[in-house]
Amino acid sequence: MSVDLDVSRETIERLETYDSLLRKWNPRINLVAKSTLNDLWNRHFVDSAQLYKLVSHPVQHWADIGSGGGFPGLVIAIMAIEHGSPFRVTLVESDARKCAFLRTVARETGARVSVINDRIEDIPRLECDVITARALADLTTLLGYAERNLNEFGRALFLKGVTWKKELSDAQQTWKFDLRTVKSKTEDGPVVLSITGVSRV
Repeated sequence: MSVDLDVSRETIERLETYDSLLRKWNPRINLVAKSTLNDLWNRHFVDSAQLYKLVSHPVQHWADIGSGGGFPGLVIAIMAIEHGSPFRVTLVESDARKCAFLRTVARETGARVSVINDRIEDIPRLECDVITARALADLTTLLGYAERNLNEFGRALFLKGVTWKKELSDAQQTWKFDLRTVKSKTEDGPVVLSITGVSRV
């Protein structure tokens, strides 16, 4: 596990605590698909951690929207304990039960996060340096959230599945942006879309 993640033993131990809590809570509030539990580290932890090295550190404020079970934002916050960056991590999640889970993991692992129990559309602008989302909405919608919440030099990192090219084509009807496509480290087909300079067409 540590080879894939390239993190310290202490970070692995914190992620093991997270793993244990997720398995305990998952039957009650469906944080991740049951079918992915056998490959939890690769499908969720490594998949989330790959985003960390796609930005220049130090990062002041990293926001994760539609955090759900904490992927990728809570993994990033746990990695931040070791590296001192990002300095602030904000998790936005509309489901109160999932927010309770996120706060529990943060408390048990020592991760410093601010959990906002609300919809991203309904909160003040986040003014963040990095915004991430996984399995939240189509790219056109996500770019609207990015445009509103990123600061002037901010970067969006969106994990997307095999239909990403169709979403990209649709999004380009509404939005202008600079794009770098990074192949996923965990699966063939999915990608990370690294986006800056978002503005309306």
